Amino acid sequence: MNEGMNKWYVDAGPDSDVVISSRVRLARNFDAYPFPQRSLPEHQHKVIEETCDALFSGNPKLKDNFSLVRLKDISLTDRQVLVEKHLISKELAESNLETAALISGDEQVSIMFNEEDHLRLQCLASGMQMEKAFDICNYLDNLIADKVDYAFNDTLGYLTSCPTNVGTAIRVSVMLHLPALTMTGYIRTILESCGKLGLAVRGLYGENTEAYGDMYQLSNQVTLGKSENDIVMSIKNISYQIIEQERLLRTELLNKNRNKIEDRIMRSYGVLRFARNLSSDEALQKLSDLRLGINMGLIGELSETDVSEMVIRKRYRPRFIYKKTY
Repeated sequence: MNEGMNKWYVDAGPDSDVVISSRVRLARNFDAYPFPQRSLPEHQHKVIEETCDALFSGNPKLKDNFSLVRLKDISLTDRQVLVEKHLISKELAESNLETAALISGDEQVSIMFNEEDHLRLQCLASGMQMEKAFDICNYLDNLIADKVDYAFNDTLGYLTSCPTNVGTAIRVSVMLHLPALTMTGYIRTILESCGKLGLAVRGLYGENTEAYGDMYQLSNQVTLGKSENDIVMSIKNISYQIIEQERLLRTELLNKNRNKIEDRIMRSYGVLRFARNLSSDEALQKLSDLRLGINMGLIGELSETDVSEMVIRKRYRPRFIYKKTY
């Protein structure tokens, strides 16, 4: 993989004071083979081979930008690196199937093989860029669909292992940094409202994880009966309402409790600069304070993207280089 290629999180995207990233994920299954949990190893191998062939035959530039990582060939620690970078799921990292992931050089795109479904196509983009993420996913999906028959029903749409994904089989999510809403306790109202609107709010690493570092992942729960564009716009519109509330509260906190806010942020800055041993939980909370300080104009020597990179690299330093094995 091109080690010199900039990662997707290096550049700040739109509304990056609150929005860390946008993500779109498509679930797909091959019509020719049983779903992963009921398939044979040879089926799982064919899914990987046929997908690579569909994507890269006749597309040498695209091929040069991707590397295939077979999970059985890397250590548990290196799998955890990929989980923390949001390139693979915890479930894929722990699976005993023939699993793999295609990862782009900038780590913006990853395609997981043989997790819950045959394929999980995912695209990440910095800031509020859901349409960009969807367009990239859709482009790759069309390349595969041109050469592979997906499991599809004219009434239900795309067929998936979990019934909650049937239909468009799309998950659109946005990672929001909401320290002001969390500090003031208003986050509880936000969570309740999102639930009533049929949206899921999860922690930093998805389902069943906590909102460490005041980071919340907002995503759609309904995939059936709505178009992909409708789902994207719904998440985007609701996100902007939350973003506006977060910004207003940040201004209010700074105006009414400036000394208290400055003290909290500078204490966290000091700990991050001079501490020798921090847990992941504490590091994330201190990094949340640091990011807030940057957005409030209290810290000028660092940027949001510096903090984003620290969040991703807070625990592990990758010790392996992706190898092209297709």
